[in-house]
Amino acid sequence: MKSFITAINNGEHGFVIKNSVFLPFHCEIISIWIGKEMSFISTPDVITDLGDPGVLLIREGESYTNLVFRKWNDLPKELGHHSGHIILHATEKGANIFSKENLHYIRIGVHDHTKELSLEIIDNPFDL
Repeated sequence: MKSFITAINNGEHGFVIKNSVFLPFHCEIISIWIGKEMSFISTPDVITDLGDPGVLLIREGESYTNLVFRKWNDLPKELGHHSGHIILHATEKGANIFSKENLHYIRIGVHDHTKELSLEIIDNPFDL
């Protein structure tokens, strides 16, 4: 099991292929926000049903997590140019999900020129 706090603090990056996101860590996902930057005309989609195969597929390898967003075709095109992001509301694997201190928001930035994803822990997704 690979800690997301350690991976992010060590400057590790993820990558994206079309609608498939590969993250260099494991985590217990509570919800996912995906979409354009919030504004009066745009709000992100919130995924809370993590078991719906028509929306999301989650696969874990020994050192990574793979999220496949089934309703999206090409994440770099849809979220690139710094126009959007993915936010995971999550805890470390095995941590108490009911303890507020264990809950974190992980912002995943999609870049335009590469398939590389930036990762950062943020305090409040409403401040973006």
